Amino acid sequence: MELKEIQDLIKLVNKSTLTEVEIEQKDFKLKIKRETPENNVIYTAPPATVAAAPAPVAQPAAPAAEAAAPAAEANGAAPSAESSNLVEFKSPMIGTFYRSSSPENPPFVKVGDTVQKGDVLCIIEAMKLFNEIESEVDGKIAKILIDDSKPVEYDQVLFLIEPS
Repeated sequence: MELKEIQDLIKLVNKSTLTEVEIEQKDFKLKIKRETPENNVIYTAPPATVAAAPAPVAQPAAPAAEAAAPAAEANGAAPSAESSNLVEFKSPMIGTFYRSSSPENPPFVKVGDTVQKGDVLCIIEAMKLFNEIESEVDGKIAKILIDDSKPVEYDQVLFLIEPS
């Protein structure tokens, strides 16, 4: 079985209601298993981000707009004025985010790099498989929102890309 087929299978399992898939061929056996939705809720990050959002609303209108920009940057999100033309590149799976193929190699992309559709942006390790994650758009990397070797959730924004 090819790596691309395995990656597609992992994406299918992540997007569906399936919790387990097992494939057995001549000299190859693959079992993909994910936790039930009740268990996944415990590990999701979005509730922490949502809890921080209401704080600026209590301030007067002008200071709230000024305070929202640093708060958004501190939370790893770009201010809304900057992000209006940016494309959010989201994680296609749960796993561990890596900016390069190994610690001694340079990162696949840096802020300011121009990328084309199909270029490798990062690697996400899931179930001991290292999945190369490719760009879905042409553009320039505006912001990297996750640190190297950190866990990521499905659909978590990893990069902001300015489309070309």
